[in-house]
Amino acid sequence: MKKEKMIEWFEQGSIAIPKLLLNNYSKLGLNESEFILIIHVHSYIESGNTFPTPHEIASKMTLPVNQCADLFRKLLQKGFMKIEDHESDGVRGERYSLQPLWEKILMLFLQETKDEDKETRRSLESKLYSIFESEFGRPLSPIEIETLSIWLDQENHDPVLIKAALRESVLSGKMNFRYIDRILFEWKRNGVTSVEKAQEFGQKVRQHQPSKLRQTQVKSGTFNWLDQE
Repeated sequence: MKKEKMIEWFEQGSIAIPKLLLNNYSKLGLNESEFILIIHVHSYIESGNTFPTPHEIASKMTLPVNQCADLFRKLLQKGFMKIEDHESDGVRGERYSLQPLWEKILMLFLQETKDEDKETRRSLESKLYSIFESEFGRPLSPIEIETLSIWLDQENHDPVLIKAALRESVLSGKMNFRYIDRILFEWKRNGVTSVEKAQEFGQKVRQHQPSKLRQTQVKSGTFNWLDQE
């Protein structure tokens, strides 16, 4: 084979296949034939041919033309791609768009991320009671258990923030549920939704404290949330 021919093949370039698609096409309801056909359509679109025919696709697959045409119809019906009208240089025509596929991948990713977050939340919720008992050095009283339950189920405090508020109380040397409840109340009232925002909020509040009190709190690394009352 001539060297020039080999170089010509390599110069045809490559195509990027989204890893999310490669790893999750079966979860989207695609089989291998549909997946490979989509990759070929994507390749044609990237090369400037936005409306490849079943004949063109079949020439690159082991499937006959009629099966490729059937796959095209199924993918359109299942909403993995669509046909759009477009105009180029004054000439109107049609083209394939894989935008529906990318949107399905994004929704799958967001759903899986949401599911992971829920699982993390459930895991931390189940550990919170033992975390509190460990920090307090004793079993929680029935009232404390009920309070913790209210924070989670009725007031919908993020378990991560509850744990962060517990840490604030430990650092401040004020190990009681009233103090922790006040921290959570102030955070919620001021739109604090993450540990990072809680830290930022604490810094802002400290800046508005009297200088002597602020110096004491900065040195100790703590803040008396009950002073907010």
